[in-house]
Amino acid sequence: MATNFPASLDSLTNPTSSDSLNSPSHSAQHANANDAIEALQAKVGVDSSAVTSSLDYKVAQLEAVSHGKILQVVEGNTSSAVQSTSGTPSDTGITVNITPSDTANKVLVFVGINYQLFANNGTYSDGKFDLLRDATTLDNLTLYHYQSGPTGGASQIQAAGYMSYLDTPSSTSALTYKVQQSVITPGSGRAVGVLGTWSNIVAMEVSA
Repeated sequence: MATNFPASLDSLTNPTSSDSLNSPSHSAQHANANDAIEALQAKVGVDSSAVTSSLDYKVAQLEAVSHGKILQVVEGNTSSAVQSTSGTPSDTGITVNITPSDTANKVLVFVGINYQLFANNGTYSDGKFDLLRDATTLDNLTLYHYQSGPTGGASQIQAAGYMSYLDTPSSTSALTYKVQQSVITPGSGRAVGVLGTWSNIVAMEVSA
């Protein structure tokens, strides 16, 4: 019989020790086995096969694909609380360093911030967190909190904020990604601060 592989699996008959050479046919047994082996070899393919339907060729094509692969992951975090009452951005301690392996690669950055905002009665506290690569600002997160409680009272909120940014630094030098904080409209009783606990930053190099 001709082999059914690879469209479907063959059902080969094994002779027993008591069978004669012509029942089942000895030559047919060898022919069927040879057909199946040849079909299997054609499906798998030789080393460096150029046959596009062979598994060797398809695996080689997959291995050659490098676009979008994560090449390295680094993380930084801070456990210290840092507060700001100024309109001038200041470091929070949330920072990470990464050195890309190729100028064409990108860096995907994720930031998680546990923060707090303070406000006096009848005022608002507006804070901002900036994501920087070295001295270049890439993205920011703006926060608002309004206090409308008793006269002379003050309040604060605690929450979590997130940022993500796909950067194209075009560099193979060491890069520092960090988060700075500031109060957008400084005033009495207005403050923004990183709580520290669980605040972190993750940078991943992504192949071009």
